Amino acid sequence: MIVIHLNAFLFACGHHRAAWRHPQSTVERLGDITYWEELARIAERGKLDAIFFADGHTPQNVADGPRWFFEPLTLLAALSRATTHIGLISTVSSTFFTPFHAARMLASLDHMSHGRIGWNVVTSMFDAEARNHGFEAMPDHDWRYARAEEFIAATLALWDSWADDAVLNDRAGAWAMPERVVPVNHRGEHFSVDGPLTVPRMPQGHPVLFQAGASEQGRDLAARRAEAIYAVAWDLEVAQDYRRDILRRVREASRSDAVPVMPGLVTYVASTEDEARAKQRELDELLPAATSLRQLASFIGQDCSDWDLDAPVPDLPPLETFTGPKGRYATILRIIESERPTLRGLLGRLAAGGGHCTMVGTPASIADRMEHWVRNGGADGFNLMPPSLPGSLEDFVDHVVPELQRRGLFRREYESATLRGHLGLTRPECRRG
Repeated sequence: MIVIHLNAFLFACGHHRAAWRHPQSTVERLGDITYWEELARIAERGKLDAIFFADGHTPQNVADGPRWFFEPLTLLAALSRATTHIGLISTVSSTFFTPFHAARMLASLDHMSHGRIGWNVVTSMFDAEARNHGFEAMPDHDWRYARAEEFIAATLALWDSWADDAVLNDRAGAWAMPERVVPVNHRGEHFSVDGPLTVPRMPQGHPVLFQAGASEQGRDLAARRAEAIYAVAWDLEVAQDYRRDILRRVREASRSDAVPVMPGLVTYVASTEDEARAKQRELDELLPAATSLRQLASFIGQDCSDWDLDAPVPDLPPLETFTGPKGRYATILRIIESERPTLRGLLGRLAAGGGHCTMVGTPASIADRMEHWVRNGGADGFNLMPPSLPGSLEDFVDHVVPELQRRGLFRREYESATLRGHLGLTRPECRRG
């Protein structure tokens, strides 16, 4: 039986870079916690597995629109009280945090939410972010991934420093058994961590570990450590190749557990194809070319402000020489190779989601394409990227989800209380030193 997994990636006013410019946008409410609570409840109404928040450590060009507002772990604390079932996932950078800091915050949130927390492990990428954390420039790719590997190992050890039965709550004796709470004594190239953690072992054992590996090191790390994987795929062929490669690496890492792969998905939903195209066009027409060019420059690592909008996209360096985010860059190369667009055409493809798969149509036609991807090995589910909020999320929840449910591809009610349960993942055993 095929069951599709669905997360909602909530971002500012929506993933389309012009969403905040729309007359009906929610831009004035980004600092209002009730806005985010409302979005979380819409996603929970749709029985989605989880909501997901990315993170950034520099605002980039603030004139182009909002990107980051609330710090995401702080936001999840509030949303854990506003929801009851839906999973809550946040990015935490292994480049800028320390294992003890991350382990304590995520463990606290898992207790607060009764077992609904996920951790998206990333290595940060931009020099402007690095300069906010004591670096002159971003350390090189190999250094970042070596640190990430050690970061995960130390964090997992901290989460296992308390045995499941360590806490006694014996008012006539001990609160917890000292022999069941052990130091981790981690000594590595990047971190020195004594432990134990200050937070007892959490409902899920560990928060669910997500990763989005695109480079060779990223894919290897995902295959060894990730329990679910985010992916960037413009079309089914790329999605199939990526998922096939990841699952091969998972097997080679001697893992037998399921690792769901969830590509990003942008949807424009309406009762007819023409109406859906009109929704997409309405947002595209609000986006100034200069904003689009700055976005593209951040994706490809070079200035493109003087390129001809109506000429073919100039040749870009091959993927193997690119030092920035490789998943997004590979997608851009794929779009250029398969469609030979003008620069203006490429900017339109990237306006919402930056090159993730985009489906425009009726609830039935979008459900058809989603089912086709899953049945043909391109995905185990999707990381939904609504182009505008709350409208695009409501369109999906109210119209596409019922179509998936009618086909038996998605749950009608939550059957588990934890994020691990939603994803069909087992609770990890406590492996103490």
